[in-house]
Amino acid sequence: DTEVPSPVAGTLLEIRIPEDEDAEVGQVLAIIGDASAAAAPAAPAPVAEAPAAPAAPAAAPAAPAAPAAPAAPAAPAAPAAPAAAEGEAYVTPLVRKLAKDNGIDLSTVKGTGVGGRIRKQDVQAAIAAKGSAAPAAAAPAAAAAPAAGSAKAPHTFEVSPKRGTVEKTARIRQVIAKRMRESLDISTQLTQVTEVDVTRIVQLRAKAKDGFAAREGAKLTFLPFFVQASAEALQQHPALNASMTEDYKQITYHGSENIAIAVDTPKGLLVPVIKNASDLGIAGLAKAIGDLGGRARTGDISPEELSGSTFTITNIGSFGALFDTPIINQPNVAILGTGSIVKRPMVVKDVDGNDVIAIRSMCYLSLTYDHRVVDGADAGRFLHTLKTRLEEANFESELGL
Repeated sequence: DTEVPSPVAGTLLEIRIPEDEDAEVGQVLAIIGDASAAAAPAAPAPVAEAPAAPAAPAAAPAAPAAPAAPAAPAAPAAPAAPAAAEGEAYVTPLVRKLAKDNGIDLSTVKGTGVGGRIRKQDVQAAIAAKGSAAPAAAAPAAAAAPAAGSAKAPHTFEVSPKRGTVEKTARIRQVIAKRMRESLDISTQLTQVTEVDVTRIVQLRAKAKDGFAAREGAKLTFLPFFVQASAEALQQHPALNASMTEDYKQITYHGSENIAIAVDTPKGLLVPVIKNASDLGIAGLAKAIGDLGGRARTGDISPEELSGSTFTITNIGSFGALFDTPIINQPNVAILGTGSIVKRPMVVKDVDGNDVIAIRSMCYLSLTYDHRVVDGADAGRFLHTLKTRLEEANFESELGL
């Protein structure tokens, strides 16, 4: 999902692979010829002049990736590439021209490509933000009027630049859409939910996180606890760590727990895999989660690190959601959703065994499973094991407490 600059200067004579079509490795994408040779035919001359006049449309990058033909004029602009030698990160001629035509300073644009590379979509986002800056600046002035009196300022919000527009589906979104549809077509999915008291884990984390960060060089979030407990539960309930052949004749119970972690990135959802999660412990899991999650967001992650999972965990509580019904990441047979941790009054037993009301940190766990392989009772036993482990919260030794 990136623009490929021409390796040579010249005229685009022929496009062999249309935009959004898949190409084999080594396949010819286009034919580039001598500019003087291309100018020889008299008939194409008017066409060569036409792109020069519509230079104005180039200022409308909001349109979904224009047909490949208009991109041809960017090839002669290749001489602009040497600007990268001035200490800037390399930017394709197409992206550089798009930024120049719209008055965007590339040094202010944060790239979302591999290694922080600036992509066309990044410049388009900067253009959209630039266009909405003026109306946003006017908002404080409007809010200043009510300040003269004691009336409360009216609610304001920023309208998304995508409102009322149509855009071409990004390649990664096409892949996500295809795989989600295939997952529902392949397996019979249903979701079971349990509620877990994670008060003890909340207390342990609060006590250990500063020392843990100094000692391990990694941030201690709640996710490593859920991954560790899940890896242990999968060893006891292998039906949740399995896969089935397409003809339904064979089920493989995997010998390692390779747990995928759903990561929200600027490009869309990615699921990097923590290989052999059972062997890592809380510290190793925290480091792996931080490393894989960070590189997934910057695009600096390999296909091998996005494959080979046997079970998946998705944190659906990042923005306060209590629970969801996640879709299975094929060929897994289950996916666990961790909801937001919230404080609620709960009925618990005191030291004398009496019922009392106490404030507890509670979390919903939602397990979507494939009924072709996993029965409801199997799912229930797995969740019970997971719930018991999390509520006991015997993690002190791993946290150095």
